[in-house]
Formats: sequence, C-alpha cells, structure tokens
Amino acid sequence: MARYLVRSVTSADFATLDRLEREVFGAMGEAVLCPHYLRLCCEFFADSCFVVFDGDIAAGYLLSFVRDDHREAYCTTLAVRAEYQRGRATAMLIGAFVRAIASRVDSCWFTVKDDNLAARLLHQMLGAREVERRKDFYGAGDDRIVSRIDREAFEKLRGRYERLGSLADAATPQPASPAEAA
Repeated sequence: MARYLVRSVTSADFATLDRLEREVFGAMGEAVLCPHYLRLCCEFFADSCFVVFDGDIAAGYLLSFVRDDHREAYCTTLAVRAEYQRGRATAMLIGAFVRAIASRVDSCWFTVKDDNLAARLLHQMLGAREVERRKDFYGAGDDRIVSRIDREAFEKLRGRYERLGSLADAATPQPASPAEAA
C-alpha cells in the first residue's frame, strides 16, 4: 500500500504547488493560479492550506482562507493529480482541511464551474448546498456556482465526518498535527 503524508504547506512548497497547478489545471486547458496567489498561500495562510505526498510525489493540494473575524472559510482550490483522484489523497486533504477549520468557522464557501460534476458532488457530500450562480466570477465568461456549508449542516453530518476520519469523535484523541500515514 502506498504511504501518504498530508501536511500544512510551507514556504518551501511554492514550486511544488506551482508545478501541480500546471500539471492538473494547465493540462486541462484551464487558466492556472497566479504565482503571487500561491506564494501568499505558502507564506500567510499555511494553517488552512495543505499538500499531500505519496512518498516523494506531490499528489495534490488544497488552498483555503479563514476569516476568523467572520468565522468563515473559503475553500478556493482542490487540485489532485489524475492518478490520485477519487482516492486516499483527496480524502486526506479534505480531512486535514475539516480538522483545521471545524472549531474556527460557522460556514465554508466553495465556487465551482457548472460542468465540474465531481467537485459539485464532493461539495454536496460534505454538506454544502448551492446558493447562487455568479457570472464572470474570475473574469469574462467564467461563471461559477457558489455553495456553502453552514454550522447546522456540518453538525448534521458530524457523524459522517468522524467515521471518515475527517474529524475526531469525542472518544478519539485529536492528532497534534494534520499529518497522517496510510
């Protein structure tokens, strides 16, 4: 079985995230994230941004921002290499993210393209509901669905999160860090 490690991003992960961005989104013909954005995530938002490795191979990452003053999280990007999608790498990124924000926020926002059914189903599985559609969200012609998980939906699904290992239940000690091994 492959050995995975998920952890918060660090300053040293900038080149890894940039390469993954081009390999995942660039290969699909999508626009890639601005390097300044990736650098900000590595330097200032590492507590809510994660990277997962399969040995020495960077399999994917999740970028998010938390606004503690509003108790809101914005999950902006989940990028997983094709050969790791729908598997342990994605689950580990989601788990690290949920553990990092569960006690800090009352809602979590996502945006997704209408035709990205896999992401929409993932958001739904996490308890999000689609709340609006926005035209030209990231630029002309880039329409997005905005979805949201609120505290009530999260609490209804708490048992599922615990069973999946994304959140420790009351009887299970919380790990000191988001690192896991499979």
